Amino acid sequence: MKKALSIALLIVMLSSLSGISTAQVELSMWYHGGAWAAEHQVFIDLIAAFNESQSEYTVVLEAFPQESYNSSIVAAAAAGDLPDIIDVDGPVMPGWAWAGWMAPLELSEGALDNFLPGPIGEWNGELYAVGLWDAAVSIYARRSVLEAHDIRIPTLDEPWSGDEFDAILEQLQATGEFDYAFDPGMAWTGEWYPYAFSPFLQSFGGDMIDRSTYLTAEGALNGPEAVAFGEWWQSLFERGLSPGTSQDTGDRETGFIDGRYALQWMGNWAGVSTLGEVGDDLIFLPAPDFGHGNIIGAASWQLGASSTTEHPEGVSKFIEFAIQDEWLTAFSDATGLAPATPNAAAMSENYSAGGPLEVFYELSNQQALIRPVTPGYATLALIFEKALADIANGADVQDTLDAAVDEIDADIEDNMGYGFEDM
Repeated sequence: MKKALSIALLIVMLSSLSGISTAQVELSMWYHGGAWAAEHQVFIDLIAAFNESQSEYTVVLEAFPQESYNSSIVAAAAAGDLPDIIDVDGPVMPGWAWAGWMAPLELSEGALDNFLPGPIGEWNGELYAVGLWDAAVSIYARRSVLEAHDIRIPTLDEPWSGDEFDAILEQLQATGEFDYAFDPGMAWTGEWYPYAFSPFLQSFGGDMIDRSTYLTAEGALNGPEAVAFGEWWQSLFERGLSPGTSQDTGDRETGFIDGRYALQWMGNWAGVSTLGEVGDDLIFLPAPDFGHGNIIGAASWQLGASSTTEHPEGVSKFIEFAIQDEWLTAFSDATGLAPATPNAAAMSENYSAGGPLEVFYELSNQQALIRPVTPGYATLALIFEKALADIANGADVQDTLDAAVDEIDADIEDNMGYGFEDM
């Protein structure tokens, strides 16, 4: 009888131990793209594959509309109820890390070898987030238009100079064939301004902030180089070369396709659809070089760990699973954005050798500059946007940039240097 009881007890103990060893830890993940069906589906497939691949963790996805996502994160942080896995826009990440909402990742050595620089989210010397793709911008043009007007087709190695680009805009406008020679995209506001337009400033030799200290914008945003940029920027609208801040969103979407805009500053996410409308005549050209290199923006949405997660190792394990080339390729095929590695690009529909968007990979690899890596970026971006809109509408360039610098520096002082004074 005692022996039977002992055996029964042993069975119960083993069953309990077995249950403990096979119980899965749930990892919550919040995602900003609930409205983006194709991208959302790849996340669903990725999470299902990860959950089936191992028995330790189960990732549970909650999708939000992009418009409400950041405010949901802010509210969750205030309530101490952040998810384990955070989806974060690259330039916003330093602010969330500085606020204590995110924790550094611990990926295996070499996990990010060969990654494009833009998708690697580092702050204060540590890795906080990793992107599964990158966005890139180019000049959309029709080969037939350039050839008809004997305009040189630029390359990454030999881009248009600033003077050459400006002369081309004047030449195209003078033909009378187009409403505007160049569409920079003024109908799009918010993050488009610093992402798409600050590279022009940087190519002139200025910047949104002094990156050597991150403690002031003085000299970077209002020095001679920045003023030269501002004067050129304002002249685009004064000379009627570009549609201004009153541009209609519909015109932004169709102006180039309809042939009313000769050139357009546009991202790779529109490449496939524009090719479908324009055909093989469409070419993607590198940014012009205004004297300090041809530059475009970098860094898109990325994945990281919240500071409140009790399972940071699980978050890192999921992210390492997600950055496998097969998933980077799947996201690229679904979104049209650039894969984060050359192997993933080679396997993709659009970025492989001879693919319709192949050029964008090298545009990101060779031209890309991430937006200022500072917790003050969100405020900086808003001030920059207002300054560029005001200048486009005719405000005095020097006065507007000086006022923007004063605002930025006051914000930095109010926030005790955002931690940079202690670095």
